[in-house]
Amino acid sequence: MNFIESVKNRAKANVKTIVLPEADDLRVLEATQTILNEKFANVVLVGDEEAIFNKAKENNITIEGAKIVNPAKSEKYEEYVNLLVELRKNKGMTEEEAKKLVLDPVYYGTMMVKSGEADGLVSGAAHSTADTLRPALQILKTAPNTKLVSAFFVMVVPDCEYGENGTFIFADSGLNPNPDVDGLEAIATASAKSFELLVEKKAKIAMLSYSTYGSAKSDLTQKMIDATNQIKANNPNLMVDGELQLDAAIIPEVAKMKAPESKVAGQANVLIFPDLNAGNIGYKLVQRLAKAEAYGPLCQGIAKPVNDLSRGCSAQDIVGVVAITALQAQNL
Repeated sequence: MNFIESVKNRAKANVKTIVLPEADDLRVLEATQTILNEKFANVVLVGDEEAIFNKAKENNITIEGAKIVNPAKSEKYEEYVNLLVELRKNKGMTEEEAKKLVLDPVYYGTMMVKSGEADGLVSGAAHSTADTLRPALQILKTAPNTKLVSAFFVMVVPDCEYGENGTFIFADSGLNPNPDVDGLEAIATASAKSFELLVEKKAKIAMLSYSTYGSAKSDLTQKMIDATNQIKANNPNLMVDGELQLDAAIIPEVAKMKAPESKVAGQANVLIFPDLNAGNIGYKLVQRLAKAEAYGPLCQGIAKPVNDLSRGCSAQDIVGVVAITALQAQNL
């Protein structure tokens, strides 16, 4: 059974409700049909009910079974306005401003998650990362003991013997532009937990660089060395090593030459990139050239599951991210 089918099966054990606030996007409606057919999550669509049903009908998409809420007509509207004012009053939130924000589908969906009406939210097919995550950080806040909210991709590479049968986490590939040593530690430790939740295998973390064990020296390589040492000191149970070049991290034959004493080199399945440039370019290269499945950007560190999508996502990408979000909700 492949990665995403395994996630769907696990999600069916305790079905959660996921909000999709971009109901005017055809890909979201196509994904909704699949999710409802496969019964691994309940779906809430945010928008005008008549317009949503008409668009679905015009495209031969069946969405019966999805709950549709229109913020402007919702009986929860005033309740959510009052709650948003209360949550943000120290930041100067006024009732007038809250009334406008709650009409926004992403804000409304996030309020549903906050109030327990839903268990998670997936957005980003038609919104920027900032527009998806801003409401989550303002309303849901960060999870306990979270030092940094970060984003990762689950990459599933076909016909690949590396990683965990071709499955990897790439981080941070969607959020933090240039994390420092503390940031890299937070990203690595959170990514290890995410890998073990989603893949159910031991995380083996490679701190990536253009150098392996000092083959080159610069401030760029030193950052990854310092981060590796800090992670090892603070999290002795984690399997982590660095700095490692990508080939040394995942290919056993190269690891034997470049890092023969490493317990991670040659078998890494969690790849931590030095900055967002490398992480974002890396995931897109693997997705497009290796025809890999790319699920994300998935978020870690928010109090309840909220996940982003690439605006170039397919309907099947949305289906996969909803399944992952449902599994994250179970884990709470």
